[in-house]
Amino acid sequence: MISVCIQLGFENQSDTVILLCKCLRQDISRRRITKEDKESEVWQNFNGNDDDSSSKVREFLIWVDVGELVVRFVPSKDSKLAFVNAIEVISAPKDLIADVATSVSRDGTGKLNGLGKQAMEVVYRINVGGRKVTPFNDTLWRTWLPDDDLFKTVDASSHKAYFTGRIKYRPGGASREVGPDNVYNTARVGNVMSWDFPVSTGYKYLIRMHFCDIASKSLGMLYFNVYINRNLAFQDFDISDSTGYVLASPYYMDFVVDLTADSNNPLGSSITVSVGPSNKTSVDEHGVDAMLNGVEIMKMNNSMGSLDGFVTTDMILTSCPNRRNLSIFIAMMAFMCIFMSFYVVVQRKKVRDDISWTKLPMDVRQDNLKSGNQFAARKP
Repeated sequence: MISVCIQLGFENQSDTVILLCKCLRQDISRRRITKEDKESEVWQNFNGNDDDSSSKVREFLIWVDVGELVVRFVPSKDSKLAFVNAIEVISAPKDLIADVATSVSRDGTGKLNGLGKQAMEVVYRINVGGRKVTPFNDTLWRTWLPDDDLFKTVDASSHKAYFTGRIKYRPGGASREVGPDNVYNTARVGNVMSWDFPVSTGYKYLIRMHFCDIASKSLGMLYFNVYINRNLAFQDFDISDSTGYVLASPYYMDFVVDLTADSNNPLGSSITVSVGPSNKTSVDEHGVDAMLNGVEIMKMNNSMGSLDGFVTTDMILTSCPNRRNLSIFIAMMAFMCIFMSFYVVVQRKKVRDDISWTKLPMDVRQDNLKSGNQFAARKP
């Protein structure tokens, strides 16, 4: 059984890191992997043949408050091999994930604390209305995908908006580390617009929505409502007030939905994100009902500290042979081999010495010696 352990050092002992792991598709069947960071099990039972694509990239956000991050790949019970093709670790700003977000449910909204130090897996990162954004165009080397496959609105009034001017980042608002220019200079604009994201049940999800008013003709005219799973998340959102009355200035909002109650649903679940007009909106004045620039959805670790199943790191490690015991066993076997080799060499040398220095018997009879001499004398 082969396990892989990677240790990474950090100068700053309190930081958020982005961990990207890439596994190429293998032709070996039943090769599974369990991966865990220092305290959170983030990836379980990966099979190289499960995905039809050429590679599988998983991205995690992990809070690091020590000088070393340990990434361990442990084979699952049915496998003897763990593998990974590439690992990228990127240091991110401490405030990339705010500690407080708005929880949304059928019962209304509330505040949820303690998000900053939770482990998260990026499930979706979408550039609404725009093209794919590659890592070369993102300060944190992230990939943003187009929203075409997730956009579910058939309203003919919705359309894509493009902005060629300068995005005005400001203190207290979204920075380039939160979202790059290529996300904020494109958007979808329309009446009621919805996006549907299939997800796994049994977890809480952080939903980050990115806004940048690149379509309004003037300030203070755009109001709209935000919905999560058809529940009102924010009413009468005034984007001008949120951005300090500056057009083309980015802003984001974080929401959390709890899907742990649906953990027994074998078909999984989905998260629906929607924006629609507010009662304060007057389309005739500026021609914009609602807009959205980008969406990120991140899975939060569950009560077991896991991002992939109801198991803990202790359960995973104890189910596999103990590395320390294995090392002791190997050392003992090596010692036994050396001892046996030494013993065999000594015994062989002793046998040779006994043959070379065999003493003559001291009680040889006199007549035997005479007959021996006579026999020797007869020789020509």
